[in-house]
Amino acid sequence: MALNSLPSELIKKIRSGQRLSVADAHVLYESQDLLILGELANEKRQALHQDKTYYIVNRHIDYSNICILSCRFCAFYRRKGDDGAFEFSTEDILTKIREAIPFGITEIHMVGGFHPSLTWDYYLDTLKAVKKEFPQIHIKAFTAAEIRYFSRKFKKTETEVLKELMAAGLDSMPGGGAEIFDEVVRKEICGPKGEAQYWIDTHKLAHSLGLKSNATMLYGHIENLSHRIDHMNRIRELQDETGGFMSFIPLSFNPKDTEYESRGYTTGIDDLKTLAVARLFMDNIPHIKAYWIMSGVETAQLAQNFGADDLHGTVMEENITHMAGAIAPELLPETRLHKLITEAGRVPVQRDSLYNTLKIYQ
Repeated sequence: MALNSLPSELIKKIRSGQRLSVADAHVLYESQDLLILGELANEKRQALHQDKTYYIVNRHIDYSNICILSCRFCAFYRRKGDDGAFEFSTEDILTKIREAIPFGITEIHMVGGFHPSLTWDYYLDTLKAVKKEFPQIHIKAFTAAEIRYFSRKFKKTETEVLKELMAAGLDSMPGGGAEIFDEVVRKEICGPKGEAQYWIDTHKLAHSLGLKSNATMLYGHIENLSHRIDHMNRIRELQDETGGFMSFIPLSFNPKDTEYESRGYTTGIDDLKTLAVARLFMDNIPHIKAYWIMSGVETAQLAQNFGADDLHGTVMEENITHMAGAIAPELLPETRLHKLITEAGRVPVQRDSLYNTLKIYQ
Protein backbone atom coordinates (compact mmCIF):
# COMPACT_ATOMS: atom_id res chain seq x y z
CA MET A 1 0.00 0.00 0.00
CA ALA A 2 1.41 3.38 -0.99
CA LEU A 3 2.12 5.95 1.69
CA ASN A 4 -1.08 7.72 2.78
CA SER A 5 -3.25 5.82 0.30
CA LEU A 6 -6.66 4.59 1.43
CA PRO A 7 -6.89 1.12 3.00
CA SER A 8 -8.68 -1.38 0.77
CA GLU A 9 -11.00 -2.26 3.65
CA LEU A 10 -12.20 1.33 3.86
CA ILE A 11 -12.72 1.51 0.11
CA LYS A 12 -14.84 -1.64 0.28
CA LYS A 13 -16.80 -0.20 3.20
CA ILE A 14 -17.56 2.96 1.23
CA ARG A 15 -18.58 1.10 -1.91
CA SER A 16 -20.84 -1.25 0.05
CA GLY A 17 -22.76 1.73 1.42
CA GLN A 18 -21.89 1.26 5.10
CA ARG A 19 -21.95 4.30 7.35
CA LEU A 20 -18.49 5.71 8.03
CA SER A 21 -17.21 6.27 11.54
CA VAL A 22 -15.40 9.30 12.88
CA ALA A 23 -12.18 7.28 12.67
CA ASP A 24 -12.92 6.51 9.01
CA ALA A 25 -13.34 10.21 8.31
CA HIS A 26 -9.91 10.86 9.82
CA VAL A 27 -8.35 8.31 7.49
CA LEU A 28 -10.04 9.93 4.50
CA TYR A 29 -8.86 13.40 5.48
CA GLU A 30 -5.31 12.30 6.19
CA SER A 31 -4.88 10.46 2.91
CA GLN A 32 -2.88 12.20 0.21
CA ASP A 33 -4.50 10.10 -2.50
CA LEU A 34 -6.79 12.88 -3.68
CA LEU A 35 -7.78 11.10 -6.89
CA ILE A 36 -9.16 7.96 -5.26
CA LEU A 37 -10.89 10.12 -2.64
CA GLY A 38 -12.49 12.14 -5.44
CA GLU A 39 -13.41 8.97 -7.31
CA LEU A 40 -15.20 7.53 -4.29
CA ALA A 41 -17.03 10.78 -3.57
CA ASN A 42 -18.00 11.05 -7.22
CA GLU A 43 -19.41 7.51 -7.19
CA LYS A 44 -21.61 8.45 -4.23
CA ARG A 45 -22.64 11.67 -5.97
CA GLN A 46 -23.50 9.78 -9.15
CA ALA A 47 -25.62 7.29 -7.23
CA LEU A 48 -27.61 10.14 -5.68
CA HIS A 49 -27.82 12.67 -8.50
CA GLN A 50 -26.43 11.11 -11.69
CA ASP A 51 -24.95 13.84 -13.91
CA LYS A 52 -27.07 16.67 -12.52
CA THR A 53 -25.60 19.82 -11.03
CA TYR A 54 -28.12 22.08 -9.35
CA TYR A 55 -28.18 25.86 -9.16
CA ILE A 56 -30.67 28.55 -8.19
CA VAL A 57 -31.41 31.98 -9.64
CA ASN A 58 -31.29 34.06 -6.48
CA ARG A 59 -30.23 37.34 -4.95
CA HIS A 60 -28.36 37.81 -1.68
CA ILE A 61 -29.44 40.80 0.39
CA ASP A 62 -27.46 41.63 3.53
CA TYR A 63 -29.88 44.02 5.21
CA SER A 64 -27.24 45.51 7.53
CA ASN A 65 -23.66 44.97 8.69
CA ILE A 66 -24.16 46.97 11.88
CA CYS A 67 -23.57 44.57 14.76
CA ILE A 68 -23.18 44.69 18.52
CA LEU A 69 -20.67 41.82 18.36
CA SER A 70 -17.01 41.89 17.34
CA CYS A 71 -16.12 38.31 16.43
CA ARG A 72 -12.41 37.90 15.71
CA PHE A 73 -12.94 36.05 12.43
CA CYS A 74 -15.38 38.62 10.99
CA ALA A 75 -14.51 41.44 8.57
CA PHE A 76 -18.18 42.21 7.88
CA TYR A 77 -19.35 43.90 11.08
CA ARG A 78 -19.36 47.64 11.71
CA ARG A 79 -20.54 49.85 14.52
CA LYS A 80 -23.20 52.39 13.74
CA GLY A 81 -21.49 55.44 12.27
CA ASP A 82 -18.36 53.57 11.17
CA ASP A 83 -17.05 53.91 7.64
CA GLY A 84 -18.62 51.19 5.58
CA ALA A 85 -21.58 50.68 7.89
CA PHE A 86 -24.92 50.21 6.14
CA GLU A 87 -28.54 49.33 6.83
CA PHE A 88 -31.35 48.98 4.35
CA SER A 89 -34.92 50.06 4.80
CA THR A 90 -37.80 47.86 3.74
CA GLU A 91 -38.13 49.97 0.60
CA ASP A 92 -34.41 49.55 -0.14
CA ILE A 93 -34.85 45.78 0.03
CA LEU A 94 -37.90 45.89 -2.24
CA THR A 95 -35.91 47.95 -4.73
CA LYS A 96 -33.13 45.37 -4.77
CA ILE A 97 -35.67 42.64 -5.48
CA ARG A 98 -37.30 44.69 -8.24
CA GLU A 99 -33.88 45.06 -9.86
CA ALA A 100 -33.43 41.29 -9.83
CA ILE A 101 -36.87 40.24 -11.08
CA PRO A 102 -35.88 40.60 -14.78
CA PHE A 103 -33.18 37.98 -14.13
CA GLY A 104 -35.85 35.49 -13.08
CA ILE A 105 -34.92 35.12 -9.41
CA THR A 106 -36.92 32.63 -7.40
CA GLU A 107 -35.30 33.28 -3.99
CA ILE A 108 -33.84 35.99 -1.80
CA HIS A 109 -31.22 35.05 0.78
CA MET A 110 -31.32 37.68 3.52
CA VAL A 111 -29.12 37.91 6.62
CA GLY A 112 -27.46 40.63 8.66
CA GLY A 113 -25.62 41.58 11.83
CA PHE A 114 -26.96 41.80 15.35
CA HIS A 115 -28.38 45.26 14.84
CA PRO A 116 -28.80 47.26 18.06
CA SER A 117 -31.83 49.37 17.15
CA LEU A 118 -33.92 47.78 14.38
CA THR A 119 -37.35 46.95 15.75
CA TRP A 120 -39.19 43.64 15.65
CA ASP A 121 -41.76 45.31 13.39
CA TYR A 122 -38.98 46.09 10.90
CA TYR A 123 -38.28 42.39 10.38
CA LEU A 124 -41.94 41.38 10.23
CA ASP A 125 -42.97 44.29 8.02
CA THR A 126 -40.10 43.63 5.61
CA LEU A 127 -41.12 40.00 5.16
CA LYS A 128 -44.77 40.98 4.72
CA ALA A 129 -43.89 43.67 2.17
CA VAL A 130 -41.76 41.25 0.14
CA LYS A 131 -44.52 38.62 0.13
CA LYS A 132 -47.18 41.17 -0.79
CA GLU A 133 -45.29 42.47 -3.83
CA PHE A 134 -43.51 39.25 -4.77
CA PRO A 135 -45.62 36.30 -3.58
CA GLN A 136 -43.70 33.98 -5.90
CA ILE A 137 -40.34 34.68 -4.23
CA HIS A 138 -39.06 32.22 -1.63
CA ILE A 139 -37.63 34.03 1.41
CA LYS A 140 -34.65 32.28 2.98
CA ALA A 141 -33.58 34.50 5.84
CA PHE A 142 -32.01 34.87 9.28
CA THR A 143 -29.35 32.55 10.66
CA ALA A 144 -29.87 30.60 13.85
CA ALA A 145 -27.68 33.15 15.62
CA GLU A 146 -30.01 35.95 14.48
CA ILE A 147 -33.05 34.00 15.66
CA ARG A 148 -31.53 33.63 19.10
CA TYR A 149 -30.63 37.33 19.13
CA PHE A 150 -34.20 38.27 18.23
CA SER A 151 -35.45 36.06 21.05
CA ARG A 152 -33.29 37.78 23.64
CA LYS A 153 -33.66 41.32 22.29
CA PHE A 154 -37.43 41.24 21.84
CA LYS A 155 -38.14 39.06 24.90
CA LYS A 156 -39.82 36.26 22.98
CA THR A 157 -39.26 32.53 22.96
CA GLU A 158 -37.50 31.20 19.89
CA THR A 159 -40.71 29.35 19.04
CA GLU A 160 -42.60 32.64 19.09
CA VAL A 161 -39.90 34.30 16.98
CA LEU A 162 -39.97 31.59 14.33
CA LYS A 163 -43.76 31.31 14.23
CA GLU A 164 -44.18 35.07 13.83
CA LEU A 165 -41.53 35.22 11.11
CA MET A 166 -43.16 32.29 9.31
CA ALA A 167 -46.57 33.97 9.51
CA ALA A 168 -44.99 37.10 8.00
CA GLY A 169 -43.46 35.18 5.08
CA LEU A 170 -40.30 33.32 6.13
CA ASP A 171 -40.03 30.16 4.00
CA SER A 172 -36.72 28.55 5.07
CA MET A 173 -33.50 29.25 6.97
CA PRO A 174 -29.90 29.48 5.76
CA GLY A 175 -27.18 27.49 7.45
CA GLY A 176 -24.90 30.36 8.39
CA GLY A 177 -23.58 31.04 11.87
CA ALA A 178 -22.56 27.45 12.55
CA GLU A 179 -18.89 28.40 12.10
CA ILE A 180 -17.18 25.51 13.95
CA PHE A 181 -18.80 23.63 16.82
CA ASP A 182 -15.77 22.84 18.99
CA GLU A 183 -16.30 25.02 22.05
CA VAL A 184 -12.66 26.01 22.59
CA VAL A 185 -12.16 27.10 18.98
CA ARG A 186 -15.61 28.67 18.84
CA LYS A 187 -14.99 30.71 21.98
CA GLU A 188 -11.87 32.20 20.43
CA ILE A 189 -13.15 33.03 16.96
CA CYS A 190 -16.79 33.95 17.69
CA GLY A 191 -17.39 33.63 21.41
CA PRO A 192 -20.13 36.28 21.57
CA LYS A 193 -22.32 34.17 19.24
CA GLY A 194 -22.76 31.63 21.99
CA GLU A 195 -22.34 27.89 22.27
CA ALA A 196 -22.72 25.51 19.37
CA GLN A 197 -25.70 23.89 21.07
CA TYR A 198 -27.71 27.07 20.48
CA TRP A 199 -27.26 26.70 16.71
CA ILE A 200 -28.15 23.01 16.88
CA ASP A 201 -31.22 23.58 19.07
CA THR A 202 -32.51 26.41 16.88
CA HIS A 203 -32.31 24.32 13.72
CA LYS A 204 -33.92 21.40 15.55
CA LEU A 205 -36.77 23.70 16.57
CA ALA A 206 -37.09 25.13 13.05
CA HIS A 207 -37.32 21.62 11.61
CA SER A 208 -40.01 20.70 14.13
CA LEU A 209 -42.05 23.70 12.94
CA GLY A 210 -41.76 22.62 9.32
CA LEU A 211 -38.94 24.89 8.19
CA LYS A 212 -36.23 23.34 6.07
CA SER A 213 -32.69 24.66 6.43
CA ASN A 214 -29.09 24.17 5.36
CA ALA A 215 -25.96 23.53 7.42
CA THR A 216 -22.54 25.13 7.07
CA MET A 217 -19.03 24.70 8.44
CA LEU A 218 -16.39 27.44 8.41
CA TYR A 219 -12.93 25.90 8.06
CA GLY A 220 -9.38 27.03 7.39
CA HIS A 221 -8.83 29.28 10.42
CA ILE A 222 -7.53 27.82 13.71
CA GLU A 223 -9.41 24.51 13.75
CA ASN A 224 -7.88 21.11 13.07
CA LEU A 225 -9.22 18.05 11.26
CA SER A 226 -10.74 16.61 14.43
CA HIS A 227 -12.76 19.77 14.88
CA ARG A 228 -14.05 19.56 11.30
CA ILE A 229 -15.06 15.93 11.63
CA ASP A 230 -16.73 16.56 15.00
CA HIS A 231 -18.69 19.38 13.36
CA MET A 232 -19.87 17.17 10.50
CA ASN A 233 -20.76 14.40 12.91
CA ARG A 234 -22.98 16.63 15.04
CA ILE A 235 -24.84 17.77 11.94
CA ARG A 236 -25.19 14.16 10.77
CA GLU A 237 -26.62 13.21 14.17
CA LEU A 238 -29.17 16.03 14.06
CA GLN A 239 -30.13 15.06 10.52
CA ASP A 240 -30.74 11.50 11.73
CA GLU A 241 -33.18 12.99 14.23
CA THR A 242 -35.01 15.61 12.15
CA GLY A 243 -34.27 15.13 8.45
CA GLY A 244 -34.59 18.89 8.04
CA PHE A 245 -31.28 19.75 6.36
CA MET A 246 -31.32 20.02 2.58
CA SER A 247 -27.63 20.63 1.99
CA PHE A 248 -24.26 20.85 3.69
CA ILE A 249 -22.03 23.75 2.70
CA PRO A 250 -18.34 23.79 3.67
CA LEU A 251 -17.19 27.43 3.73
CA SER A 252 -13.48 28.09 3.22
CA PHE A 253 -12.33 30.94 5.46
CA ASN A 254 -11.41 34.25 3.83
CA PRO A 255 -8.98 35.88 6.30
CA LYS A 256 -8.39 39.36 4.88
CA ASP A 257 -9.00 42.17 7.38
CA THR A 258 -9.61 39.70 10.21
CA GLU A 259 -7.38 38.88 13.17
CA TYR A 260 -6.29 35.72 11.33
CA GLU A 261 -5.12 37.33 8.10
CA SER A 262 -1.58 35.99 8.51
CA ARG A 263 -2.85 32.40 8.27
CA GLY A 264 -3.69 32.85 4.61
CA TYR A 265 -6.30 31.12 2.48
CA THR A 266 -7.15 27.44 2.20
CA THR A 267 -5.68 25.50 -0.72
CA GLY A 268 -7.58 23.96 -3.59
CA ILE A 269 -6.59 20.50 -2.38
CA ASP A 270 -7.97 21.20 1.09
CA ASP A 271 -11.21 22.52 -0.39
CA LEU A 272 -11.72 19.52 -2.67
CA LYS A 273 -10.78 17.06 0.07
CA THR A 274 -13.25 18.69 2.48
CA LEU A 275 -16.08 18.42 -0.04
CA ALA A 276 -15.23 14.80 -0.82
CA VAL A 277 -15.05 13.81 2.85
CA ALA A 278 -18.37 15.58 3.46
CA ARG A 279 -20.06 13.65 0.67
CA LEU A 280 -18.78 10.32 1.94
CA PHE A 281 -19.30 10.92 5.66
CA MET A 282 -22.61 12.84 5.62
CA ASP A 283 -24.62 10.03 4.11
CA ASN A 284 -28.01 11.37 5.23
CA ILE A 285 -27.77 14.86 3.72
CA PRO A 286 -29.00 14.94 0.13
CA HIS A 287 -26.87 17.73 -1.31
CA ILE A 288 -23.29 18.98 -0.93
CA LYS A 289 -22.84 22.55 -2.12
CA ALA A 290 -19.63 24.03 -3.52
CA TYR A 291 -20.05 27.67 -2.51
CA TRP A 292 -18.21 29.51 -5.28
CA ILE A 293 -18.30 32.82 -3.41
CA MET A 294 -15.77 31.50 -0.88
CA SER A 295 -13.92 28.74 -2.71
CA GLY A 296 -13.62 30.56 -6.04
CA VAL A 297 -15.38 29.68 -9.26
CA GLU A 298 -12.72 27.30 -10.60
CA THR A 299 -12.58 25.18 -7.45
CA ALA A 300 -16.38 25.04 -7.25
CA GLN A 301 -16.49 23.86 -10.85
CA LEU A 302 -13.91 21.15 -10.22
CA ALA A 303 -15.77 20.16 -7.06
CA GLN A 304 -18.60 18.79 -9.20
CA ASN A 305 -16.33 15.77 -9.69
CA PHE A 306 -15.37 15.57 -6.00
CA GLY A 307 -18.75 14.94 -4.44
CA ALA A 308 -20.50 18.30 -4.80
CA ASP A 309 -23.75 18.42 -6.77
CA ASP A 310 -24.73 22.05 -6.23
CA LEU A 311 -23.02 25.19 -7.57
CA HIS A 312 -25.19 27.56 -5.52
CA GLY A 313 -26.60 30.35 -7.68
CA THR A 314 -26.44 33.72 -9.35
CA VAL A 315 -26.12 35.60 -5.99
CA MET A 316 -25.99 39.10 -7.64
CA GLU A 317 -24.64 40.83 -4.52
CA GLU A 318 -22.62 39.58 -1.57
CA ASN A 319 -20.93 41.55 1.18
CA ILE A 320 -19.96 39.24 4.03
CA THR A 321 -17.24 37.31 2.22
CA HIS A 322 -16.14 40.10 -0.10
CA MET A 323 -15.48 42.38 2.87
CA ALA A 324 -13.04 39.65 3.97
CA GLY A 325 -11.15 39.68 0.70
CA ALA A 326 -13.01 37.18 -1.46
CA ILE A 327 -11.78 37.37 -5.04
CA ALA A 328 -14.73 35.56 -6.63
CA PRO A 329 -17.22 37.74 -8.52
CA GLU A 330 -20.44 38.89 -6.86
CA LEU A 331 -22.61 37.76 -9.77
CA LEU A 332 -22.60 34.66 -11.93
CA PRO A 333 -25.09 35.05 -14.80
CA GLU A 334 -27.18 32.00 -15.51
CA THR A 335 -25.45 31.53 -18.86
CA ARG A 336 -22.06 31.30 -17.14
CA LEU A 337 -23.38 28.83 -14.61
CA HIS A 338 -24.52 26.66 -17.52
CA LYS A 339 -21.06 26.88 -19.10
CA LEU A 340 -19.28 25.99 -15.87
CA ILE A 341 -21.57 23.02 -15.30
CA THR A 342 -21.40 21.64 -18.83
CA GLU A 343 -17.61 22.04 -18.92
CA ALA A 344 -17.51 19.89 -15.78
CA GLY A 345 -19.36 17.19 -17.70
CA ARG A 346 -22.62 17.80 -15.86
CA VAL A 347 -26.19 18.67 -16.77
CA PRO A 348 -27.39 22.08 -15.48
CA VAL A 349 -30.57 21.82 -13.42
CA GLN A 350 -32.30 24.97 -12.22
CA ARG A 351 -33.86 24.23 -8.84
CA ASP A 352 -36.03 26.08 -6.41
CA SER A 353 -35.13 26.67 -2.76
CA LEU A 354 -36.39 23.24 -1.69
CA TYR A 355 -34.54 21.41 -4.49
CA ASN A 356 -37.56 20.88 -6.69
CA THR A 357 -36.48 20.82 -10.34
CA LEU A 358 -37.62 23.83 -12.36
CA LYS A 359 -35.79 23.17 -15.62
CA ILE A 360 -33.19 20.76 -16.97
CA TYR A 361 -30.83 22.08 -19.66
CA GLN A 362 -29.58 19.26 -21.90
